[in-house]
Amino acid sequence: MKTYKYPNKKDWNELVTRPEIKKETLNQQVLEILKEVKSNGDEALFNLGEKLDGVRLNSLQVSEQEIIDSINLVSTELQEAIKIAYSNIKKFHENQKEEEKIIETTPGVKCWRKSIAIEKVGLYIPGGSAPLFSTILMLGIPAKIAGSKDIVICTPPGKDGKINPAILFTAQLVGISKIYKVGGAQAVAAMAYGTESISKVYKIFGPGNQYVTKAKSIIQQEGIAIDMPAGPSEVLIVTDETSNPSFVAADLLSQAEHGADSQVILLSNNEKMIEDCIQELKLQVSILPRKQTALKALENSKAILLENPSKCMEFSNLYAPEHLIISTENAMQLKGKITNAGSVFLGKYSCESAGDYASGTNHTLPTNGFARSYSGVSVDSFVKKITFQELTKEGLLKIGETIEIMAEAEQLIAHKNAVSIRLKEIKNV
Repeated sequence: MKTYKYPNKKDWNELVTRPEIKKETLNQQVLEILKEVKSNGDEALFNLGEKLDGVRLNSLQVSEQEIIDSINLVSTELQEAIKIAYSNIKKFHENQKEEEKIIETTPGVKCWRKSIAIEKVGLYIPGGSAPLFSTILMLGIPAKIAGSKDIVICTPPGKDGKINPAILFTAQLVGISKIYKVGGAQAVAAMAYGTESISKVYKIFGPGNQYVTKAKSIIQQEGIAIDMPAGPSEVLIVTDETSNPSFVAADLLSQAEHGADSQVILLSNNEKMIEDCIQELKLQVSILPRKQTALKALENSKAILLENPSKCMEFSNLYAPEHLIISTENAMQLKGKITNAGSVFLGKYSCESAGDYASGTNHTLPTNGFARSYSGVSVDSFVKKITFQELTKEGLLKIGETIEIMAEAEQLIAHKNAVSIRLKEIKNV
C-alpha cells in the first residue's frame, strides 16, 4: 500500500483510478466468449467450462437431488447463521415495497404509478475461489419480494464439477431451484441470449470480476438490462486520531481478500494513524488463508494523508466508493457530507462485513466510481414502474386547451386533434 501525503488537488483524479486489465485485451476476450455462446449454446458452455474452469460437465443444471443433498452437507451452525441473515435481509427489503398512490392533479385527472415485477431475471453468483452464497440472499430475497416469477442462478462449479453446498442450501431457502453450473462471462452470455438449457432473461444481476462486468456492459448495449456495473470489490475508510488501527486494518483486508484486482483506500488527517494501520495490515495479512490475493490487492491500494476530515469526505465523494466506512469520533456529523457511496458504515463498530452478510442492507453495490450515478440493489431493481392516468369529461375540459396550445406550438396537429375531437363531442352533448 503506497502512502501519499497531502496530495495536490489537481492530482486527485489520478489517485481515484482503479486497477484494470488492458481494455483492448479484455474487450476482445469477452466479445469472443459472448459470440461463441450466442452461436453454439450449451456446447459452447461445456467447452468454455472445460477451458476456463478446468472441468468437463455432463449436465449444466443442478439436479433436484443435489439440492436436497446440500442440506446434509452444510453444518447446523452455518444453516442457522444463514437463516438469521435471511430474516434480517428480508425484513429490511420488505419495507421497500411502495404503496400505490392515486394523485388527482386536476379535478377529473387521476395519475398513479404501479410497480410490476420483472418476470424473468438472472442472478450471477461468484463461486470460484470464494463461493458467495450470501449473494443469493442479497439478490434472491428482493427478487422474490418484488414478485419475479422466473429466477435463474448461474454460478461456476468447482474442479469436481459440483456447486458449493452452501450455495445450494441458500438457494433452496430462498426458493430458487433453477441453478446452472456456469461461471464467468459465459454465464452472462447464457442468460442474455438463452441456450438449450438456460432460458433467456430480461435483466441480469450480480457482482463479478472484470470479465463478468465487461460482459454485462456489452449485453446491456444489446438491449438486455443489468443491475449496475458491479466489478471488483473496494472500500474506502475515513479515520482520525481516535480510530482503532486493528479495526481499520481488518476492514481493509476484508475487501482486499476478495481478489487481486480489488482496491482499498485509507484516508486520515493523522499521519500516525496511517502508520499504525499499515503496521496492523502487515500483522494481520500474514495469517490470512488468502494472503497472496490480499497482498496483490494491497499493491494497487493507497493510504492518503489529508488536511482535515472535510478534505477526506471531499476525496471520498470524488472516489465514490462501493463501501464507505467512517471510523471516526464524529462519524454521525460527517455523514451529512456524503454525496457518493454505495453503502455507508458509521462508527467504529460498523464493520463492512455486517453489510456483506447480516445487518439487512444489500451488498450488491456499484463499484469503479459508479456510485456517483447508480444505487445498490433493492426491491426496486426487480420491478419496472408503469404510470397510469384516467381522465373524466371534466378532467379533459380542465386541461384540454392547455394540451391543444402546447401541441400546436410543437406543430403536432394530430396530438391537438386527439383532444379537440373529444372536446367537441363533450361540448355538443
